[in-house]
Amino acid sequence: MIMTKQEFLVSANIREQTLEFWLERRWLIPDDAASEVRFSECDIARAVLIQDLQRDFGVNEAGIDLILHLVDQLHGARQALSLLRESPRFK
Repeated sequence: MIMTKQEFLVSANIREQTLEFWLERRWLIPDDAASEVRFSECDIARAVLIQDLQRDFGVNEAGIDLILHLVDQLHGARQALSLLRESPRFK
């Protein structure tokens, strides 16, 4: 599901200032190929993770930077492994 900025703010239950901060920090990188920025369900999941890290675990901004970087690396490694598995060379 693709959503507008306003829909994202409501779904993620965050204020616009919070979203702007997250975008500046590049904690969220929405699709901006269209004339308007669009958010996905993955962005919602990431917003929930950020909120959980801050609220439930008390992680500071530097910690969130690091955690999100590691999550992104893990996701990239999983994608690469999946591509390798699908390669004819490994079948």
